[in-house]
Amino acid sequence: MNQMQTIRYFSKFMMFFVASSILIITGSASADVKPRRGEELLLETYQKNMVKLETSSFALPLFVESFERDDRVHVDVYGIFDYPFSSIVNVLKVPSNWCDIVFLHPNVKACTFRKSDNAQLLTFYFGRKNYQPPKETHLIICNYRNLEQRQGYVDISLNADKGPFGTKNHRMRFEGLPLDVGRTFVHVSYEYSDSAALRLATRIYFATLGRGKVGFTVTGMDRNAKPVYIGGARGALERSAVRYYFAIQTFITTLRYPEESRFSMRISEWFDLTYRYRKQLFDLDKVEYLASKRLEQKNQVVLQRLTGTALQ
Repeated sequence: MNQMQTIRYFSKFMMFFVASSILIITGSASADVKPRRGEELLLETYQKNMVKLETSSFALPLFVESFERDDRVHVDVYGIFDYPFSSIVNVLKVPSNWCDIVFLHPNVKACTFRKSDNAQLLTFYFGRKNYQPPKETHLIICNYRNLEQRQGYVDISLNADKGPFGTKNHRMRFEGLPLDVGRTFVHVSYEYSDSAALRLATRIYFATLGRGKVGFTVTGMDRNAKPVYIGGARGALERSAVRYYFAIQTFITTLRYPEESRFSMRISEWFDLTYRYRKQLFDLDKVEYLASKRLEQKNQVVLQRLTGTALQ
């Protein structure tokens, strides 16, 4: 495999992780889970992990868990938003809002929403980290579902039966429940069945170009008593999950600004928040990130107008 072929191969490989990570934030409940059971499990998780949330190394009430088992890869992100439950639900129950949330990721070049045969579909345009026009990107269409929404619980999902590199059974989920008047406990999860092709690509990539990429789970300490973080596929999915956790937080936070100022404030605040975790989340410097997003936002507006979903 020559150098150009290697670069193209790894570019396609990383598109898988970007595509997977965009789905991390929204999630899916399995068919045999009873409606009340999801809420009960989430409340139990909060009660068991109150200390972990208070002592999180993020300097925020947030923790990440992940595992690989047989052909399954799974990631959970738990945290507390300092916003009322009703405010979060009002944002996330609108499918088109997810376009502006996921758009904050450097690899997401645009997003559109449309309804089709009683389905609510989100189309994501994925590309490289630097600016890229929509015609040069890869498209992934996801089915949005609000599985459950009531006074004390919300469960939102995006599902995909098949994915890149022969992956399948993508199960993604966002849950939330109120803790008190101004705080909400949230859970973001994602899992999928991998393939032999993906496992091979993973070993090659993280042994070469992705050698320095790490997630948030601490696997031990080095000789200087500094934490050693998880790498590989689990590390990649952890990074993406946290990026979109912060994207939701940023989207809600910037709603306090006048509508004409929200986009500029959103991309600036998201960058500043993720830059606090440079080891895991740094991709571009701020000037380049903001410039790319401003150009890409114009492209997104054009695409949304074509699908009839642009704001009037």
